[in-house]
Amino acid sequence: MAERLVGTQAPRFEMEAVMPNQTFGKVSLEKNIEDDKWTVLFFYPMDFTFVCPTEIVAISARSDEFDALNARIIGASTDTIHSHLAWTNTPIKEGGIGKLSYPLAADTNHQVASDYGVLIEEEGVALRGLFIINPKGEIQYEVVHHNNIGREVDEVLRVLQALQTGGLCPINWQPGEKTIV
Repeated sequence: MAERLVGTQAPRFEMEAVMPNQTFGKVSLEKNIEDDKWTVLFFYPMDFTFVCPTEIVAISARSDEFDALNARIIGASTDTIHSHLAWTNTPIKEGGIGKLSYPLAADTNHQVASDYGVLIEEEGVALRGLFIINPKGEIQYEVVHHNNIGREVDEVLRVLQALQTGGLCPINWQPGEKTIV
């Protein structure tokens, strides 16, 4: 039976990552909580694929908007930090993703993808899962879908802003509009 994650404390994690300056480092949910930051954690299946670069690059291009909303982005797959580094060192026109404005984490033991319910065990890759976690470590939003479909950055930003209002946001609510309560 599937387990609900929204409204629960997010599974804690610490993963090795390729940082925006292309060095190796670590990312953790605890660090974001300590810094009173929202976390936008997204999983993607594999480096050097076709759909993944479109959304990874699009999210990076809009990172200033996430920063302005007190949110840190972490991308993660089951690939290694060395694969991530090679992919970021490959130009976009050659199938790479270029330099990013957020870290790409390596969930090589598949534990984090499993904890978040997005691991396809028989393939050893993650589904496209995205989680918005508040500064108290509670999952506020989750969306998981088939790997053939990329995510929409505008919608992620809209949901993050809606969550930050603390109010009730009706269908098609847009930032700046009034909430119901």
